[in-house]
Amino acid sequence: QVQLAESGGGSVQAGGSLRLSCAASGLTYSRYCMGWFRQAPGKEREGVAVISPGGRTTTYADSVKGRFMIYAKDTLYLQMNSLKPEDTALYSCAAGPVPCRLSHDGYNLWGQGTQVTVSS
Repeated sequence: QVQLAESGGGSVQAGGSLRLSCAASGLTYSRYCMGWFRQAPGKEREGVAVISPGGRTTTYADSVKGRFMIYAKDTLYLQMNSLKPEDTALYSCAAGPVPCRLSHDGYNLWGQGTQVTVSS
């Protein structure tokens, strides 16, 4: 049974950094699109960053370009720098088949999420 488990969330001040991790059991990163998504209270879930199978291609939401980096080794990571209060949300990792898109509709395996709170 495939399971995704996020960790690394927390509370930071604006300008700070966090690194989120997503450990996957029963899943090979080289076969799936992997992505990070977030949902703030009262808002729809949005795609933050996705990485193609094998890590050849990454795609970022405009709001995080230049600040966040997605990468995968044995674990999927999201390095978040220069955090802003508007980055506050529940962050979830997900896996799905190609093509790799920022839309959450294409992903069918989800973790429980980890909360990120950025204070001004």
